[in-house]
Amino acid sequence: MGRSETRDFMVGLFVLGGLTALAYLSFNVGGLNYRDGESVPLYATFDQIAGLKPRAPVEISGVKVGQVSGISLDEDYRARVGLEVDAALDLPIDTSASIVTSGLLGDRYISLELGAEEDNLRPGEEISYTESALVLERIIGKFMYNVGSSDD
Repeated sequence: MGRSETRDFMVGLFVLGGLTALAYLSFNVGGLNYRDGESVPLYATFDQIAGLKPRAPVEISGVKVGQVSGISLDEDYRARVGLEVDAALDLPIDTSASIVTSGLLGDRYISLELGAEEDNLRPGEEISYTESALVLERIIGKFMYNVGSSDD
C-alpha cells in the first residue's frame, strides 16, 4: 500500500466517522428511539399544552420513562394527550402529570409525580390529576394589565 492509498483510506475513514456521527445526532434530535422493552398506553387531559409535541419525553424524577404518542381534542375541547410509558413501571392511580419546560424557553415535556395509593394504573387508563402548562405570554399579559390598571 503506497503513501497516497494510505492517505485516501484515512480520509475515507474520517468521512465515514463524520457521517455516522451526523446520523446519530439526527436520530437523537428527531426523537427516534429504539426501545427494547414494552410500553403501555396511558392518557391525560390538560386545559393548555402550550407547544407540547408528539414524541416529547415523559419523565419521572428527571429520568425518561416514555414519550408522548399523540395529541387530540376530547369532546369538551380539552387537549387529550396519549402517553407511551415503560410497562415495567407500576404507577399508582393517584399519579399526577404536569407539563413543564426544559429551561426558561426550552422544549416542553411531561413530568409524572407518583402518588401513594396501593392500586396501579392499567393500560389505557386516564391520569386524573393533571397540571397544565404555564404560558409565559399570558403571565406577562396579566402582569402588564394589573400594573396598567392600578390606581395611583
